[in-house]
Amino acid sequence: MDFDEFTGTIQHRLELPGTGETLRAIRATLMTLGRRIPEGAAEDLAASLPMEIRWYMTGAIHDHGQRFDWREFVSRVAEIENADGADAAYHARVIVDLVHTLVPESDFRQLRDQLPESEDDENWGQLFEIVDGGGWGDPQEAQTGGSPQSENESTEE
Repeated sequence: MDFDEFTGTIQHRLELPGTGETLRAIRATLMTLGRRIPEGAAEDLAASLPMEIRWYMTGAIHDHGQRFDWREFVSRVAEIENADGADAAYHARVIVDLVHTLVPESDFRQLRDQLPESEDDENWGQLFEIVDGGGWGDPQEAQTGGSPQSENESTEE
């Protein structure tokens, strides 16, 4: 996936009016995530992303491995994106879901291992709600209301 496909997919999924808003959401999420996880984990995760997107997690960050909880993450994303907290949290979930489809499972697992899911103050599991719910889904499935496999099965009968 190249830069235009990545940003276009995010813009479509978030129903944002323009590229500027889309890039702000991507930048806010990935820079904040890059600050939270160790540098090596950020580099591993970013390696499969388009070069222009990868930079948000690696080149733009010089202070990796900061300790902050989910609420602080959302607050930082919201501030950078200039959005309210609920929108920022949703945007981050959608962006992380797309990242999940592009990176090796081992790198995504490493990301999850860096973020505690069950501690009282750090419910990072919220970041992975779309991923854990099965992901955004196949574009054809969203348009037709069924998976391509089920359509083929019904036409063969």
